[in-house]
Amino acid sequence: MSLPVVNLSGDAHAQGLGHGRALAGAIAHNLHVYLDRFEREAQLPRAELLARSGAYLEALGDRAPDYRRGMAGIAEGAGLPFDLVAMLNLRYELLYYQYGTVKAAEAARQLEHRGEPDGCTAFALLPEATAAGRLLVGQNWDWIPAAKGALLRVRPEAGPARLGFTEAGIFGLKIGLNAAGVALAINGMLSTTDDWRRFTLPFHWRCHAVLAAPDFATAVAVIADEARACTTNYLIAQAPGQVLDLEAAPDALGRVGCRDGCLAHANHFEDPAALGVVEPPSLTRPYSRQRAARLEALLREGRPVSLPGLQGMLRDHAGRPNSVCRHEDEALPAVERVHTVASLIMDPGAGRLWATDGPPCGADYQELALD
Repeated sequence: MSLPVVNLSGDAHAQGLGHGRALAGAIAHNLHVYLDRFEREAQLPRAELLARSGAYLEALGDRAPDYRRGMAGIAEGAGLPFDLVAMLNLRYELLYYQYGTVKAAEAARQLEHRGEPDGCTAFALLPEATAAGRLLVGQNWDWIPAAKGALLRVRPEAGPARLGFTEAGIFGLKIGLNAAGVALAINGMLSTTDDWRRFTLPFHWRCHAVLAAPDFATAVAVIADEARACTTNYLIAQAPGQVLDLEAAPDALGRVGCRDGCLAHANHFEDPAALGVVEPPSLTRPYSRQRAARLEALLREGRPVSLPGLQGMLRDHAGRPNSVCRHEDEALPAVERVHTVASLIMDPGAGRLWATDGPPCGADYQELALD
């Protein structure tokens, strides 16, 4: 199996319309999955969820107008209500904040942590660390097994062309590269100051804006120049050799660079105390630290890293099921399990990526070019 590939062009509305038409069934599926997850795992019923989503959009006002038009195009193309598509695009702030709230309450009652946002192991390799002498960036994106994604090739009216991965129904790209050689990988994280009511520009808009950036400095500024509502890790790069990892809490920003030409990051702060950040209690954070350490060790030991060698590293099962190549933990209830939904390797200088549909140990990497 391979991920669907959708070619989009035109203005934001036209891109959204094409997205909605091509992925209508997958979008409806993702909406069902998230509505159920919000209610079961985040204890947030549909009416309250849509009320919060509407409040967020109202507070944003006329900011990010192209993103709003893109969401409207998706809703029109898929034949779905705009408020549901908007909720899907704002789900990061709404869901991760609620995770933190539920988890804090459970910790106080000394109950098992549910709805843990976990998974995703990202990496970057500078040219001196690769066999081909090229910058390589990517990640295993670990999330709900039922979530459906797609690869998009986008030629906008203005700005660089883009290629990458998104969830069906989310406008723009979550992970990808552009024709200017900019690339992005991401990791979900939590801090105790996360609050969806901050109403800053949301996570998915920032991913879209990073990959619309013409250069590295502009891409970094998308994250660094305005406080955030919820915590995220953004690994930003530009060919031929610029890499910076931003641990972005609402009011703090950590900057992590490559060591020996390599960088790996998962779902935790490297040094939260140094940033004045407090992470909520977590039963799975040790697995995050293990994944990041394991991948970074593999990258260093494998220098110079070839493309087949890197694919093998992303298939690594040390510590399975909580390994770099993530698999469902059958000891957990089905609704709490995650696995690697997609594995991506990007060569932003060449405008090429390799991606799998599902855990890479059981799938071949499909290759796509920006051109």
